Amino acid sequence: MNKSSGSKSVLSVQTIVLAQVGWAVLALLFFLLFSVPAPGQPRPYWYSVGTSIFETVAFITAAILCFRNWQSPQIVSGRNVWLCIGLGMLCYFIGNLLFSYWELGLGIEPDVSPGDFFFVFAYIFLLLGMLLAVISRRLNLEIWQWGVVGVIAALGIILAYLASAPATSSTARSPFLPPAIAQTAPAKPAQKTKASPQANPTAQPKSPTATSPAPTTTDKTLPAPAIPAEKASSPKTEDNSNVPAWAQTLEKILAPLKPFLDWFYVISDILLLIIATTLLLAFWGGRFAQSWRMIAAAAFSLYIADIWFKYATNRLSDYQSGGLLEVFWVFSGVLFGIGAALEYDVSSRSRSRTGGRRRVT
Repeated sequence: MNKSSGSKSVLSVQTIVLAQVGWAVLALLFFLLFSVPAPGQPRPYWYSVGTSIFETVAFITAAILCFRNWQSPQIVSGRNVWLCIGLGMLCYFIGNLLFSYWELGLGIEPDVSPGDFFFVFAYIFLLLGMLLAVISRRLNLEIWQWGVVGVIAALGIILAYLASAPATSSTARSPFLPPAIAQTAPAKPAQKTKASPQANPTAQPKSPTATSPAPTTTDKTLPAPAIPAEKASSPKTEDNSNVPAWAQTLEKILAPLKPFLDWFYVISDILLLIIATTLLLAFWGGRFAQSWRMIAAAAFSLYIADIWFKYATNRLSDYQSGGLLEVFWVFSGVLFGIGAALEYDVSSRSRSRTGGRRRVT
């Protein structure tokens, strides 16, 4: 009976891991193929819906697997650890649904959405769960291991600071934008001013009054940049007119919370990075090393996706969610789920072996 139950558990873990890996591969292919839009065009609506589906499925699957560990009395690392991690994944799932509805359903791109409240609780539960895992594990790190933790913490702080710092000039944004979008407006009047003197090269030596049309050409080019600016502002007003009144009022109420949330996310990402590194070194080479390696990799993936999103929203003008590096959010949910499945399998195996030895004796 023990052998058959063990083979079933191994089969279930293999199917879960293969399904999770397959979901991550599909997400990566989807982001690679469709994340770069055509020049001068936004990303299609179906692509944004697809990215939201990949993220929500990954997080809800991870939450279910973590809750399974919480309900199992065989989990060695502690049921409260997986309860907190599962609540974190569930809050991330709900927050992502609200953010997708706010952005895709209502067409709002605010600084703060109702989903941020669930994202805050997600970080709190994740930090609490990983802290409980560290506390339950007696840390006997060597000096070089503490040095690795310090170096990674310093790099994480530097990257978070660079991503959070606002852009000082528009030149910092231009290398990350398509050339057709970044320079179409100034390029047209520049070509007109250069072409006007070259069109009449013989008019300059004939009469001194030939220099008078020069300011007129520049005067003609002055209102040219103002026209696309007015056109660019008109769709915003049209989009806001389609937004419900309650959503507009809620957006104004939540807007002052942006500075607090920015600091909270940055500090939480740094703490997650430090705790993930500590867990990776603490569980290295142990019996439960595989599961906690996946948990540490999930925390690293969450850090990468958050830092990229912070950098893109601060430095890239007119950034639309769905960039290539946002696939690390999907990787984070997938890795949390794989770690939970591996932990459940190892715990069930260890308990079945000890139970079999007691029966033999």
